[in-house]
Amino acid sequence: MGRSKSPTSRQRTEQDPRWAAVLARDPAADGQFVYAARTTGIYCRPSSVSRLPRPENVLFFDNAAAAQAAGYRPSKRAATDQTHLAEQYAARVERACRHIVDAEQPPSLSELSAQAHMSPWHFHRVFKSVTGLTPKAWASAHRAGRVRSRLTDTGTVTEAMYDAGFNSNSRFYESSDRLLGMKPSDYRKGGTNAAIRFAVGECFLGSILVAQSQRGVCAILLGDDPDQLVKDLQDQFHKATLIGGDEPFERLVAQVIGFIEAPGLGLDLPLDLQGTAFQQRVWQALATIPPGATVSYAEIAQRIGAPTSFRAVAQACGANSLAVAIPCHRVVRSDGGLSGYRWGAERKRKLLDHEAQANVCNSLALEKR
Repeated sequence: MGRSKSPTSRQRTEQDPRWAAVLARDPAADGQFVYAARTTGIYCRPSSVSRLPRPENVLFFDNAAAAQAAGYRPSKRAATDQTHLAEQYAARVERACRHIVDAEQPPSLSELSAQAHMSPWHFHRVFKSVTGLTPKAWASAHRAGRVRSRLTDTGTVTEAMYDAGFNSNSRFYESSDRLLGMKPSDYRKGGTNAAIRFAVGECFLGSILVAQSQRGVCAILLGDDPDQLVKDLQDQFHKATLIGGDEPFERLVAQVIGFIEAPGLGLDLPLDLQGTAFQQRVWQALATIPPGATVSYAEIAQRIGAPTSFRAVAQACGANSLAVAIPCHRVVRSDGGLSGYRWGAERKRKLLDHEAQANVCNSLALEKR
């Protein structure tokens, strides 16, 4: 009985289902694998319009990093493909976000990924890269925003519950602390029964107030008048119980001031962020800007997949009540102008100058080692 012949390189490629996607230049396959040509040493995405290599010269890789590790390089067209792909991903994520907003119940990952023509795993990764949040976290943030909006108008807690897509009291109240940081009825009454500790200190920017709820730091306010900062906190949580900080809490304020003085050290504190889904996307993007660097409002809008929403980005920066911890001072106009800072353009300039100087000092220290 004769031996069966091993398939040739050409046959292996032609029998691989990924080759069919390459022949079809299927954009739905982008992000699932790349293919490379032995003869040219370059790799492409499945949807690339580059001239196809012979099947016997084709190799498949799970991703671009694997292809590069094997010695292959992206083609010039691949760079263009990357730009087009980023635009496609942003559009698909935007459609998914609209679907989440319009749905009565939060759609499943499988439903969202099928609508985007991606695998669940790939869609999850793309969604997070565009928005800074997972689909589940984005849906939760949107739901929290709807709850807060309804609770602060004339609606009842029950109306807010159903409007946000909860179909039972138990599910709503199980989630209320995570969504609001307090009971729904307390939030609706301006923070009734919520205990917020605070203390005021001084730094090179002037007066600073740090406040902490049960979930984390909920406010870092800057100004010239300590009494006005306390009043601003009272306006934000007008029916909460405000408790002046004791010695341990004042050490937390000192930690925040230390972070302002040396931003490279980082601020390892839990934050109680309360904002709309869009605001949280913006704040997540701000958190990735390194000390001493600046980006424009338009650039942040691009990063979160909403390139035309730069004005909304500016509004989200203005709504940030956690100065320095969420570094909205690192966002500037496209012409480099420093306007639009909640705590004044002069403080924004001082912060940026201080961070730039700290970077120079760190660089000099490294050179001397």
